[in-house]
Amino acid sequence: MAEIRRPDDMVRITTPELADAFIEEQVNIAREQIGDKKVLLALSGGVDSSVVAALLIKAVGKQLVCVHVNHGLLRKGEPEQVIEVFGKQLDANLIYVDAVDRFLDKLEGVDDPEEKRHIIGEEFIDVFADEARKLEGVDFLAQGTIWPDILESEDGIKAHHNAGGLPEDIAERFELVEPVRILFKDEVRVVGKQLGLPDNMVYRQPFPGPGLGVRCPGAITRDRLEAVRESDAILREEFEKAGLAGKVWQYFTVVPDFKSTGITDGKRTFDWPCIIRAINTTDVMQVSVEHLEPELIDRLAMRITTEVEGINRVLYDFTPKPPATVEYE
Repeated sequence: MAEIRRPDDMVRITTPELADAFIEEQVNIAREQIGDKKVLLALSGGVDSSVVAALLIKAVGKQLVCVHVNHGLLRKGEPEQVIEVFGKQLDANLIYVDAVDRFLDKLEGVDDPEEKRHIIGEEFIDVFADEARKLEGVDFLAQGTIWPDILESEDGIKAHHNAGGLPEDIAERFELVEPVRILFKDEVRVVGKQLGLPDNMVYRQPFPGPGLGVRCPGAITRDRLEAVRESDAILREEFEKAGLAGKVWQYFTVVPDFKSTGITDGKRTFDWPCIIRAINTTDVMQVSVEHLEPELIDRLAMRITTEVEGINRVLYDFTPKPPATVEYE
């Protein structure tokens, strides 16, 4: 594949008009590259893969085969949103894989963060490869690679996430299609908005590859994972009501693997705490903490402790980066 370069004189895509021109150009390039063949895409529901999916549906329609793997570590409502937006609204050729039990069984009893990440990554590749082997006539693999991925790869910060992670018998079959590879994240969002994707997908918060697995520190259990998912949904709902959804860079909940005593309905409980983290940053190297209004903190504490099973305390993380990191694992 030819060297990927962002033209030095390329105008940043900041307006609907510039996004339209980019979309038209990439649609034509994709049609010429793919022809009458099929192209495969792992559709996570994240910003980059969703924009690539919408763009390629516009370019080649049903020739795009999207595979959405539900590994049980997504936020509440995300698998359903992928099915609604791509399977119904955009009428995509969508394969939904319910792999929840497969992932959680593999993760049972594993408490080392790096081992958890390794299992989640390897299992995802295995599931995706299994689906790819079932398909015939697929010559192309689409990916949501963006410009920072390429820069970090060149600088040795992280490996460029291409077909190299797939088994050899799968990777050899594909030629890559990367229509947003010369865009920065903010430009991808402008393009996604212009393609008609919903705001909560286009402006989706940064989300770690292992999903809620890193927000359930220690060995993942299904009940504690569900507590993370439900508390996160309440946090997102309350931030939306408070007008903070587009103003705070990232916010999420963490449910650690220890318990403390509490009282519910006059009876002793022994349940988990829920930690809230809300942060702002421009480069992710330094992170500041969003200081919430006391009324919002009170409302979050009341809702989470009364609506989420297994939670009897709500804590707020005031630690910036450094010394802390964004995620807990």
